[in-house]
Amino acid sequence: MASPNPPSLRPWTWEDLHFVLIPLMCPGHLIPMVDIACLIAQHRVLVTVATTPANTARVQATVIRATALGLPIRILEVEFPAKQAGLPEGCENVDALPSMALVRNFMAATEMLRLPIERRIREDAATPPPSCIISDRNLAWTADLADDLDIPRVVFDGMSCFTHLCMHNLQLHKPHEKGAGRSELFTVPEMPRRVDFTVAQLPGNFNPPSNIDIQDIRERTRESAERAHAVIINSFDELELEYIGAYRKVVRGGRAWCVGPVSLCNKTAVGMRQRGNSCTAADETAGLIAWLDSHKPGSVIYACLGSLNRVGPAQMMEMGRGLESSRSPFVWVIRGANRGEELDRWLSEDQFEERNRGRGLVVRGWAPQVLILSHPSIGGFLTHCGWNSTLEGVAAGVPMVTWPLFAEQFFNEKVVVEVLGVGVGVGAEEVIHLGEEDKYGVTVRAEAIRDAVVKVMSGGGEGAERRRRARELAKMAAEATEEGGSSALNMRTLIDYIKEQRQAQTSKRIK
Repeated sequence: MASPNPPSLRPWTWEDLHFVLIPLMCPGHLIPMVDIACLIAQHRVLVTVATTPANTARVQATVIRATALGLPIRILEVEFPAKQAGLPEGCENVDALPSMALVRNFMAATEMLRLPIERRIREDAATPPPSCIISDRNLAWTADLADDLDIPRVVFDGMSCFTHLCMHNLQLHKPHEKGAGRSELFTVPEMPRRVDFTVAQLPGNFNPPSNIDIQDIRERTRESAERAHAVIINSFDELELEYIGAYRKVVRGGRAWCVGPVSLCNKTAVGMRQRGNSCTAADETAGLIAWLDSHKPGSVIYACLGSLNRVGPAQMMEMGRGLESSRSPFVWVIRGANRGEELDRWLSEDQFEERNRGRGLVVRGWAPQVLILSHPSIGGFLTHCGWNSTLEGVAAGVPMVTWPLFAEQFFNEKVVVEVLGVGVGVGAEEVIHLGEEDKYGVTVRAEAIRDAVVKVMSGGGEGAERRRRARELAKMAAEATEEGGSSALNMRTLIDYIKEQRQAQTSKRIK
């Protein structure tokens, strides 16, 4: 049963649009996809988000608010086959996996969703047939589903245009395979400006982890993405003008559209608080907001390494020491996956929280990141450089301390520090693949973290210029998502394209 349901629809015709969105069940993919669903529904297009019970619980508050405003958006809920895929019960999201060694099982489970989703879509006589599927790039099976339903598939992958172009050129030219050692810089060909990396900084596609072999899944994903009718990107044209132009030249039909920052569709405090975690209650954030209210504008550094990080206690301790010695007020987010019990023991024995009372606030578990970043007291963001977090920092107008960990995050650091000029790196030198954190131990020392924070939070010279540039980018981001802005127009272009495809199908049926 689809739930919650949109307002009653008039009897449908073949010309009516119906977008089916299928997100990868991972925070950095699910959350922006639901934002995209809300943005599409604002155009009076029916949107169905297909997901599973545990993930419905995370996003249902957002969908309920949207339907209360009269937007035609609903959730199609299907059971997640955890047991059949060899997963513990309840592991319906990547961040719930007890070990990254289970990633292959998780991807197998997502593929088992294809038949129940297709059956539910075909059986639903109350809504128009789907006009297109917008699916996460990592769900290769949705390409076959779209073919079976005879509709276009649009790919979403939460990466930047810069990263998309880098990945394309690495795949095409393979410069990383031409004799460079792991720590030797090489140049990525055919980029609008010079871009250098080491092999050690590349994501798993080109620098595979030793603990998990999913290269066959990566290759299938790449091949299915190349079949897509179009690509939508959580970015905005003005942020990556050189790179979106170059990337469109290598995308099928040139149909690559930036529609972000999608997080900006959450305009109320309630929307920002519940984004990605419907269970976040007002009283859970009241103390956090009161603490932020007690600090001067632009004085607090917000430190969060993302929802998937599994950084070990020793490295997290270095992070805490670096924040403390920076002398800036800070909000520091730690997760259970950071082996919270061991970390809590250190925090207690070291009297860390007591010693930093009033100047430092430790948040355990989920943090309402967009709400925190929007607070006037935030003056900097220590981030793992996941693209969602990076773009949320851009939209909030705060400079960043960059600490890339895994996946394409070194690419995003390059954007923040070198392309946009709004960040300072902590000096991370190589990707630490998920599940390999213990193998590397401590790679960034407290002193490096402290120095980067001090630079970002400093009052004059380069610090002032970074803050000025960050504010300018935030203004550009807001304008892009407003009516008549580049992202708003790109969303309209996407909808018009799918409408043309639907009309062509209708004409074919009439003939």
